[in-house]
Amino acid sequence: MDQQIEKLLNVINGVVLGKEHQVKLLVASLFAKGHVLLEDLPGMGKTTLSHVIAKALGMNYNRIQFTSDLLPGDILGVTVFDQSKNKFDFRKGPVFAQVVLADEINRATPKAQGALLEAMEEKQVSIDGETHPLPKPFFVIATQNPVTQMGTFPLPESQLDRFLMKISLGYPSAEVERMLILGQDRRIMIDHVEQAMDGPTLLKCQLLVQQVHLSNSVVDYIQRLVGLTRSGGPFHVGVSPRGTLALVRASQAWAFLHGRNHVVPEDVQAVMRHVLEHRLQGSANHSGHEGASLVNQLFNQVDVLNHS
Repeated sequence: MDQQIEKLLNVINGVVLGKEHQVKLLVASLFAKGHVLLEDLPGMGKTTLSHVIAKALGMNYNRIQFTSDLLPGDILGVTVFDQSKNKFDFRKGPVFAQVVLADEINRATPKAQGALLEAMEEKQVSIDGETHPLPKPFFVIATQNPVTQMGTFPLPESQLDRFLMKISLGYPSAEVERMLILGQDRRIMIDHVEQAMDGPTLLKCQLLVQQVHLSNSVVDYIQRLVGLTRSGGPFHVGVSPRGTLALVRASQAWAFLHGRNHVVPEDVQAVMRHVLEHRLQGSANHSGHEGASLVNQLFNQVDVLNHS
């Protein structure tokens, strides 16, 4: 199992250069059965990363380009009347894939954004009173442009809370960028990516993550972190119970990726910023852009050990 995980990471990092930490966070989210929001400027490799992960896992992949005129039916599918059969048939939309890239999700209207809510949470789609299960495993990677760019619609809190982690790729180092300039086109490399892990193995990894042990001291640490966000002061909106469970699952997945069957406080700290930043709002600014500074306060104010 460890060799397959290492191979998976190596295959992805062979195409997406210089982003080893972000790749590991993305794989941890997948193992934790969570979804990921990639926020960055256009052209940073977000689409390439999502496509490579699908290829490395041998999973079917669909990309949905979110635009201002996108409708829910363009994502979920529609029911049409088939005259030859004299009955209504459901035609599945692009969300019916194992890996779904919701590209530039905040360029669509809230109505279109909301079409993903049930799919991400319940792993199903309800159309005209009928429920249609989504494939397993099911993994959504949404990319988001900075809200300072024109033509964006901020994601509501209910949508943000569906994402296990928010990750930013950032600019490459000078050395990596030189390799990109002189090397092969990344899009061509995607076609030659070898499968490093199959579906049953991925599902087994997801099951093993749930079995990673949480000691009472780690649970206490997580509860004190979450409790501080609900105490007022600089925190306008605290972490929800869903957010607490997200922090737990992400910590378990991070420990699993590092070959441990138990969570240590360093696992919680490694994923905390990415799990909590998009869930926090400051009391001085309700725009949701103070998440990073609020997470820093959690680091500084909550000790690993309870001294009370």
